[in-house]
Amino acid sequence: MTTPLSRRAFLGTALCALAAPAWAGAPDVSLRPRARPRDIARSVATRGPSAPSTSALIAEARLSGNVGFAVSDATTGLILEEGDAALGLPPASVTKAVTALYGLDTLGADHRFQTRLIATGPISGGILKGDLILAGGGDPTLDTNALAGMAAALKKAGLRELRGKFLVWGGAVPFRRAIDETQPEHAGYNPALSGLNLNFNRVHFEWKRSGGKYAITMDARSDKYRPDVTTARMRIAERSAPVYTYRGTAQRDEWTVARSALGNGGARWLPVRQPELYAGEVFATFARSQGIKLGQPEITRKAPSGTALVTYRSDPLSTILRQMLRYSTNLTAEMVGLASSAARLGKPVSLSASAREMTEWAQAVLGMSGARLVDHSGLGDASRLTAASMARGLGKAHKAGLLKPLLRDIPLRDARGRTLKIQPAKVVAKTGTLYFVSALAGYMTTPDGAEMAFAIFTASDSLRAKVNSAQDERPPGAAAWNRRAKTLQQALIERWSTVYGG
Repeated sequence: MTTPLSRRAFLGTALCALAAPAWAGAPDVSLRPRARPRDIARSVATRGPSAPSTSALIAEARLSGNVGFAVSDATTGLILEEGDAALGLPPASVTKAVTALYGLDTLGADHRFQTRLIATGPISGGILKGDLILAGGGDPTLDTNALAGMAAALKKAGLRELRGKFLVWGGAVPFRRAIDETQPEHAGYNPALSGLNLNFNRVHFEWKRSGGKYAITMDARSDKYRPDVTTARMRIAERSAPVYTYRGTAQRDEWTVARSALGNGGARWLPVRQPELYAGEVFATFARSQGIKLGQPEITRKAPSGTALVTYRSDPLSTILRQMLRYSTNLTAEMVGLASSAARLGKPVSLSASAREMTEWAQAVLGMSGARLVDHSGLGDASRLTAASMARGLGKAHKAGLLKPLLRDIPLRDARGRTLKIQPAKVVAKTGTLYFVSALAGYMTTPDGAEMAFAIFTASDSLRAKVNSAQDERPPGAAAWNRRAKTLQQALIERWSTVYGG
């Protein structure tokens, strides 16, 4: 009888495969001594196709700071070429590739997050004699449309009236008011973390000017609905700076915006700092449209128990991760990482503890020595990875075949930014960007079919030290520095395709 392997077991087996000897028995023919990776690089570079040296490419990029890179044969894991590859540098959002592997190995590609409506008492004649709890399960993709569907399902379940309280619970994940407290308060990519999230914990702020006055809306819009919210409130202030201020109260997020910054109209997503109340208000709006009055939501810290009347299941984790890697959504990365650590440790843990757990996993399973991660998204710039360990980890993951299909195509471009008609290599990778930090890691396939795993990290500590991350203004020189870093990344990829493509 054959025992089928789960995807998790398959991933673990595949990741361990490259650590094992390449063969079990004696070879049929004698083997020549294998050259060291640097010897191979030097040998190929001298006898193979002509290509600029890595030192020449780095010098041409004129990047102040550090450049660490490594490229390996994706099949064997052999390092083909490296430079300052043992230097720990900020990986930025390249961290999300590690998080994706962490989630796949721990939760499995078919894992689905659940959001439930739980009744603490019986329903008789359409009346619930007890509390109704909207209980989050850490779903990072829960949106307004999903809550509308849950409200409709609740009506179909027979509920017409609630005699108890309407409670909201986000305790599946320890609450954190922001991923990284050093970021601008109004940055939509830096929301609160909770077990109950909605619309990536962002609220839509829109303003329109008419007759010298502004009409302001705060809502949880989707492609189908536009429910207004009161848990986030905006007030126009007569000032020139700062553009936004924030103050949290027990019941809502209080924002102000400078009138001088509004112009004639516009819109943006702002972070939500009280996600349970935000989701609860939006759900209550949809329940009311179904004829069910729930009242104002109240937060409960007690883990819910009772009967699940409605359960909403997210897309499979593989789909969620593909979207995360494509759009680099920080909330998704943090939720996947926190859920994975909770599954490994048997209880929810803080973000810092979860990051340590993922770091230890990456070191043990992916062979990423020297890794030090402070979160799962890469937003915190205290994280460090080395190019050698990242390339090594990608090489180990390659045999499992689960990460590469999730990564985004990275087309190579000419000096004017136009996509090259003939691509020197097909690249699928994860980008990472902070001010004066640019990272790229993934896989490349040459026209001759050679497959390589690579990592390129660039960062300038001296320039970053001058950045006030709490401000929303781009530091002088940051955009030009980033462009030069991306030009270097492409130049290295083109070199590797030329030198090792055969």
